[in-house]
Amino acid sequence: MLGFASPFTSENWMISAIQNDRYYCLLVPLTLPVLLVAVYFHWLSRPLLSMAFASASPRCYIPSPTHSTRILRKPVIPVVNTHVQTSVTFNGIQIFYKHLNGRRISEPSRAMDAQSCSFPVGPNNNHSSRKITVRSRMEEGGSVSLGYQSIVGISHLLVSLGIFLAMDNFLKRAFVAAAIKFPSALFGMFCVFSILMILDFVVPSAATSLVNFFEPANMFIQRWLPLFYVPSLVVLPLAVKDIPAASGVKICFIIVGGWLASLSVAGYTAIAIRKIVKTEMIAAEPMSKPSPFSKFEMWTWTGIFLASFISAFLYPTALGTNARTCLPFLLAATVLGYMVGSRLPSDIKKVFHPIICCALAADLAALAFGYLSKSGLDAVLGYYLTKASSNPGAGDILMGFLGSVIFSFAFSMFKQRKLVKRHATEIFSSVIISTLFSLYSTALIGRLVGLEPALTVSILPRCITVALALSIVSFFEGANASLTAAVVVLTGLVGANFVQTMLDKLRFNDPIARGIATASSAHGLGTAALSAKEPEALPFCAIAYALTGIFGSLICSVPAVRHSLLLIVG
Repeated sequence: MLGFASPFTSENWMISAIQNDRYYCLLVPLTLPVLLVAVYFHWLSRPLLSMAFASASPRCYIPSPTHSTRILRKPVIPVVNTHVQTSVTFNGIQIFYKHLNGRRISEPSRAMDAQSCSFPVGPNNNHSSRKITVRSRMEEGGSVSLGYQSIVGISHLLVSLGIFLAMDNFLKRAFVAAAIKFPSALFGMFCVFSILMILDFVVPSAATSLVNFFEPANMFIQRWLPLFYVPSLVVLPLAVKDIPAASGVKICFIIVGGWLASLSVAGYTAIAIRKIVKTEMIAAEPMSKPSPFSKFEMWTWTGIFLASFISAFLYPTALGTNARTCLPFLLAATVLGYMVGSRLPSDIKKVFHPIICCALAADLAALAFGYLSKSGLDAVLGYYLTKASSNPGAGDILMGFLGSVIFSFAFSMFKQRKLVKRHATEIFSSVIISTLFSLYSTALIGRLVGLEPALTVSILPRCITVALALSIVSFFEGANASLTAAVVVLTGLVGANFVQTMLDKLRFNDPIARGIATASSAHGLGTAALSAKEPEALPFCAIAYALTGIFGSLICSVPAVRHSLLLIVG
């Protein structure tokens, strides 16, 4: 059905067969209910089967003089003059070896699980001591099929993440139709946060259930967050092609110097406010961390990369366009680069950040395909990020999750609402002052060093996450969105590599000051780098990371602020 509804045609016989199919497109979906029923009965039969096996072996009742409870157990073979008793367990069977007058007698006994206890059989010393396994009925009936759990978990993730993507797409279309320039994802985030707060006040259990329902989507976003920043780095050779070398040096100076200045302003402001309000710290709500990447995931993406690379080389328009055909292997190369970079030692990560490894892997794949297909690197990078919804590339797919990242801010702030309320003065004051300083200092320094006004406007939101930085530059005419995204990511990389060292040199010892300063100057990448070694600063990083982007978007949506920034830029 998807092939039939596809707007493009293909000369490949396999794609054409799928598009013209009228039989399997109906048969395959009809097998899904049957599959679900089969999985359910498989799960139901597991505990029944285990209880049936447990009841199949012969048992007898043995009265115990020390216990009034009658215990089901197998008949016991009496042993006389037992001197030594040893036991060995293999594959769930526990075998007792009794050494009697130089001979060894074995008695097998089923061990159903690791927890077992011993009961004496009788007052006579002629009887041996046997181990009886006590297993609760809950454990016997609670074994759930891993396959069933996987299906339910994947379905839960797809539904929750699909709702995020559908909300983002709907709000974008609605705001475009209404000619509203305010970021649509930010409006959706405020709506979600308001709903959570109202439910928490009226029906707290409903708010908790809503948070738990979207937890898989939030964990997915947290796990893959750096990937959504990568496309701007991958196509960086195209973005800086028309920028003079002198302007590039000036931009690098503003990135490094501006990051250090924003870090200092945010940190010193937080410390000054902390000394005034003197609010004692409380333990923050624990924040869950995503699971590391498994070897199975790496091998799966490796197989996808090899198969799709060869297919794209042999059939360049198998999926209708070059961008669609190159999408699978470019996406797989990006994901593999991130996985490999995440598994590098911490010392190497300081120099070779996972995002750099990720972007390099995608560029190398594009270079190899461009060389083999004679199309060139620039053409393949153009396929990576087309910025056309009708002909998306791998970068377009990744950046399509940026709206969902903004929605996840609502759940992060809701989980830490008690912390935000307690330290509202320090957090909001530091974020507001730091954001204003970042915007206006960038405009001023760009004017002083003689940077072109269009380039200065493009790098104004350098300390704000990509998802909202692109919305901010859309307020200004003539801005280079690709340069904006690249500068934001480079600022985050600088912060991720040097933030902890600079915080120590500036003597920011307070976790609140360290968290706010990091997130206000290096957004998500700096947050990830600091929280890996200082978990106590993670809640403040997460809050400041979200609030910096939110406040930056709000203030730039005011026409007077935009005019003042343009006046400074010149």
